[in-house]
Amino acid sequence: MQIRNLLLTMVAGSIILASCNTPSNTKVNLKTMADSAAYAIGVDLGNNIKKNLPEAPGGKDLNPEIILKAFSTIMKGDSALIPSAKAGAITQGYFVKAQSMEGGKNKEAGKKFLADNGKRSGVTTTASGLQYEVIKTGTGPKPTAANTVKVHYHGTTIDGKVFDSSVERGEPVTFGLGQVIKGWTEALQLMNVGSKWKIYIPSELGYGEQAAGPKIKPNSVLVFEVELISIEPTPAATAPATK
Repeated sequence: MQIRNLLLTMVAGSIILASCNTPSNTKVNLKTMADSAAYAIGVDLGNNIKKNLPEAPGGKDLNPEIILKAFSTIMKGDSALIPSAKAGAITQGYFVKAQSMEGGKNKEAGKKFLADNGKRSGVTTTASGLQYEVIKTGTGPKPTAANTVKVHYHGTTIDGKVFDSSVERGEPVTFGLGQVIKGWTEALQLMNVGSKWKIYIPSELGYGEQAAGPKIKPNSVLVFEVELISIEPTPAATAPATK
């Protein structure tokens, strides 16, 4: 399970960093290349934990003191309260339940958001549940699912948190309409080149029950401002080699 592996990696890192029980401001002498590499690993792990652990399902409820005590027990070879053979199942059960609970909350929040949003003037809801409002109407052709398109987009959660943005990166993206989430495939086929829409994608047309990185939670409604810049030429099929 992706979220379990992510959390296990971050928790393992936190254990390694904290197990020395030394203040973070204690002077460290980096005498060798191995010392520098060890310190660099600590920096990477620390940044990863600080950024991702609080955002992961169930991550905020993990007690680091208990984790450290269990780690110390195992490293000393003492008897643990939970046998190693059962640890994996307990850990996975916790993460599965935490993700399921978070997904349920997100699903209800998404349903309410879409119900309220669909009542606003200018918002259109399609048969699939996709919602959109037109910011600018272009005059170019509409792409098909077989086309490759170039777009600019700005993606947020329903509470306004940015999870991805080609606009912020300053570089539009090019992709095949058959290679993206269902909500994008549907919406872009309705747009003329030159159009800019705001689209609201139900979780069933997005990533569903799966998280997509730390910023897109299970059952999340996704909000995008999308500008369809162009339909790109489809690369010609490569002819088979002849002898």
